Amino acid sequence: MKALIFDGTLQLTEIPKPDPPPGEALVLVTTAGICNTDVEITRGYMNFRGVPGHEFVGKVEAADDSELVGARVVGEINAGCDQCSWCAQGMERHCPNRTVLGIAGRDGAFAEYLGLPVKNLVKVPHSLSDEKAVFTEPLAAAMEILEQVKIEPSHRVLVLGDGKLGQLVAMVLRLTGCDLVLVGKHRDKLELFARGGGSVLLLDELTASKERFDIVVEASGSPSGWNLAVSRVKPRGILVLKSTYHGALSFNPAPLVINEITVVGSRCGRFGPALRVLEAGLVDPTVLIAAVFPFDQAEEAFRRSQERGALKVLLKM
Repeated sequence: MKALIFDGTLQLTEIPKPDPPPGEALVLVTTAGICNTDVEITRGYMNFRGVPGHEFVGKVEAADDSELVGARVVGEINAGCDQCSWCAQGMERHCPNRTVLGIAGRDGAFAEYLGLPVKNLVKVPHSLSDEKAVFTEPLAAAMEILEQVKIEPSHRVLVLGDGKLGQLVAMVLRLTGCDLVLVGKHRDKLELFARGGGSVLLLDELTASKERFDIVVEASGSPSGWNLAVSRVKPRGILVLKSTYHGALSFNPAPLVINEITVVGSRCGRFGPALRVLEAGLVDPTVLIAAVFPFDQAEEAFRRSQERGALKVLLKM
């Protein structure tokens, strides 16, 4: 099968088709999305080698459960060992022995086929297009914040980062009725959120103000976002970290202690609620699609995803 392999460099090549073990399904990938984590992998994040990609829609080609064959699905990216105490509690995403699709120990979605445990697969409602359903994973990650932090209409909330994840976070948190501001460096990106009625600020405009917020979500994808986020949280406020990037972060913990700031790490979320939000039309992530490439042009698509101002780039298999 064709696959986009990262082994120090990215290249589209031929590799053997997966042969999933019992309990796993073989999925024909139909659409895949390129995200910032995939870019960070090419910079050394997680020291991953293999097929990247974890945002996908596909059709089940083979599985132990015959009723699943032919179903259109998305897939939870963390595959636990099913043996440890974390897996026994239903927390496979924190299993110390887990593999992660296209990120750690498991080839991902930038290929014609992938393998995942059957229990990781979630059927896509017929009413949802591939172009919407492919956002299930990042939308679930955005919605995970609401599982961890209670956000009320009275809260003043700041989202740092006008990229793909920051935009999705802002779309989700706005559903709470909170007083929310999205901040970024790119006027054209911010305009996407503003057109939907959201409040936005350019980074320079935020820097010029002294305002602090009840809750700050750091989704900039940059180490510099940490210091800015800390400086903008009110005493006894909450700082939510969504960024993942390759490299070390140095910081002074004193402001966290002095201002009694709560720091919440936030990663993956549940797919079922994300699909329901998409199906209900409460969030429309397709406004973030910058380009769609055929899989034969995967290398070019990856380059396009890294261009200044680019948002979501999709691959169609």
